[in-house]
Amino acid sequence: MIIISIDPGYERVGIAILEKKTSSSKEELLYSDCFQTDKKDSFENRLNQIGSEIEKIIKKFQPKALAIESLFFNSNQKTALKVSEAKGAIKYITLSKNIPVFEFTPLQIKIAITGYGRSTKNQITSMLPHLINVEKKVKYDDEYDAIAVGLTYFACNPNQ
Repeated sequence: MIIISIDPGYERVGIAILEKKTSSSKEELLYSDCFQTDKKDSFENRLNQIGSEIEKIIKKFQPKALAIESLFFNSNQKTALKVSEAKGAIKYITLSKNIPVFEFTPLQIKIAITGYGRSTKNQITSMLPHLINVEKKVKYDDEYDAIAVGLTYFACNPNQ
């Protein structure tokens, strides 16, 4: 089964495509990236850029599910609202392609990757290479986060 997993944002969007061939096989990373929008563009244009990128990736890989991180913000409400809008656009595009959406909280992701709900970002990123082969150098945490969300999907759906 191929899935698309996303760490939502409007400046940077972590995207990963993972595949698990059988319920007993290990997950394989087919694609990952941190898609960035242009800060000079309007917010609406940035949403359009994100939507176009997600549509292009869906068309190429034909995923059967979307795994996306639930939002957790404790400070900047303006940023939270814009990220929520980007997440809504991503979910709309995915659902319009009849791809089911699965959301995971930061706590669920931390437990799935490290076994500990209060793991740090460094603990998660250092654990990922033990769980899945990441062949390229990852520049932004958003990409690692997307990979972690995808692995969480398979941990929560072991028969996929």
